[in-house]
Formats: sequence, C-alpha cells, structure tokens
Amino acid sequence: MADQDVKQGTIRSLRNWGENSVPPTLLATLITAQHFRPFQGLPMMFPPVLLFSSYLNLSGYKKDSAGITAAWSGLYALLAMRRKNHLKQKFGARGIVRGASLGLCAVNVAGCGLAYVFGKREEDES
Repeated sequence: MADQDVKQGTIRSLRNWGENSVPPTLLATLITAQHFRPFQGLPMMFPPVLLFSSYLNLSGYKKDSAGITAAWSGLYALLAMRRKNHLKQKFGARGIVRGASLGLCAVNVAGCGLAYVFGKREEDES
C-alpha cells in the first residue's frame, strides 16, 4: 500500500508541475540566456512560444498550455542534443545552463505530458 501512495504522489507532483505556469517561463529564460548572444535564430523561436504557453496557463487554459509546453520542450531538447560538447565545455557557465535547460525540458515533457493527457477542460467539467 505504501508503494501505491508513493507512486501516486510522484505522478500527482509531476502533474502539478505540468499545470504550473512557471516551468515554461523558466525554460524560456534559460534558452534566451544561451542563444541571445551571439544571436541564433532557430533556438530563439522557442522563448516566445513558451511565454505564450505561460500566458495561456494564467488565462485558465491549463490543459492546452501543458500540451504546448510538452511539445515545444521536447522539440527544443531534440534540437539542443544535436550539438556536440567536449568534456571541457560541459563544466563552464554555458555548459551548466545547457544541462539545466535539458533537464528542465525532460521534466516538462513528463509533467506537462501527464497534465495534458489527464487534464480536463472547463467545458468538460460542466
């Protein structure tokens, strides 16, 4: 019975993460910090979409926001993992920010995916 409670608590925590408006904003901040200087056009397409997702969440569209965040976080993770980093580059400031953004992408895909799949819209609840 205790394993069931722990599993349910983990799933609920991930779903709460996905229904929150802070993770897409935080990921947009990390992406901007990495790619704004020098400016890289393709990765800089992600922050406006993630900020719009956060706006949708605050406007009451939690399920739709979670879906957008999960999809665009996964796309950014695929884009960022294409770059090869040498061992020396992984422990600098840019490497730490890159690792944090990839970790946040993974948590966003899991949490927001759960929130999207199991979420309910307000008109569904009526």
